[in-house]
Amino acid sequence: MFKMASTAIALFGAFCAVAGMGGVKELKEAFEADPPKVIESAKLTFKGVEKGYDVYNCSIPFSYDGTEYILGRVEPRDKWAASVTMLFKKTGKDEWTRVLEFGTLELEDPYVQYIRGELVVGGTRVLKIAGNIASYRGAFYRDNKKGPLHLEYFTTGPEFMKDIRLIELKDGRIGVFSRPRSEEIRKKYGSEAVIGFTMVKDLNELTPEVIEKAPVIEGVLGKDEWGGCNQAYLMDDGKVLVAGHLCFTGSKASNGVNRGVYCNASFLFDPATHKATRIRIVATRMLYPEQEPKVPHLDDCVFTSGFVFNDDGTCDVYTGLCDSAEGRVRLSAKDVK
Repeated sequence: MFKMASTAIALFGAFCAVAGMGGVKELKEAFEADPPKVIESAKLTFKGVEKGYDVYNCSIPFSYDGTEYILGRVEPRDKWAASVTMLFKKTGKDEWTRVLEFGTLELEDPYVQYIRGELVVGGTRVLKIAGNIASYRGAFYRDNKKGPLHLEYFTTGPEFMKDIRLIELKDGRIGVFSRPRSEEIRKKYGSEAVIGFTMVKDLNELTPEVIEKAPVIEGVLGKDEWGGCNQAYLMDDGKVLVAGHLCFTGSKASNGVNRGVYCNASFLFDPATHKATRIRIVATRMLYPEQEPKVPHLDDCVFTSGFVFNDDGTCDVYTGLCDSAEGRVRLSAKDVK
């Protein structure tokens, strides 16, 4: 937990974020000046993947029929937007082995959620024309309660939108977090990207139009910052704990390109009031093991997978590391919620 002086700095940073003054940088500086106690820090090992391919930006681990799985983005180190998603099962501590029967999905940055007992898998599907990125959309699959080997595609999100996430709410409706990013967004809100939220009654109502119209959650991101929801957790009081990423442009890296600084973060969201509170950074690159970045300007990048809360009061924060690996850090759950 923060000491008194660091708490004051962090609160000032949160105020800056709400006021559109670039608060993520200040929050990160306060966090790294007084970081939480690290109980464990590790990189995940993935077996059954070709040499020269990285596995990163995974889903959180999830269980089905007594087996623990994780979905991972698999991509050659020297290529961009050339990803597929593979399924892995747990075969040891921080060790995951590919499930060949699953095949692959044409997705980046996979995520999982259980909605009314049904496994839903989402991610980003990139469309290329003549080798160049022409568009991308969120794509969604459901298992019809048959398990992860039986996923069926059912809908997509709006064009040029990543990081769409779902959560089953206390009243039975389905919460939908969006992440619009465009020059129109920048002009209106000052942020490169913002986070929106809406609700539907059923998965069949999840359409690009509904997601596109999700009202923006004000006050999470400041001027020229960006971020998104990566995983959502229903709390006992009906609020939603969001595991997300908060980002800003940093100093130049060794290749002369400004760093994209990504931080693991969380905030509480109240669907009844459409308000976000307790915006906080929970982990940054410094808490994880060393890792060569895919490119130098991603050496301070952690792309949140999500949280796994343990019975002993700890929490594992899973994250992509530098677009080239997947890491895990164990903290007290009090430092995350």
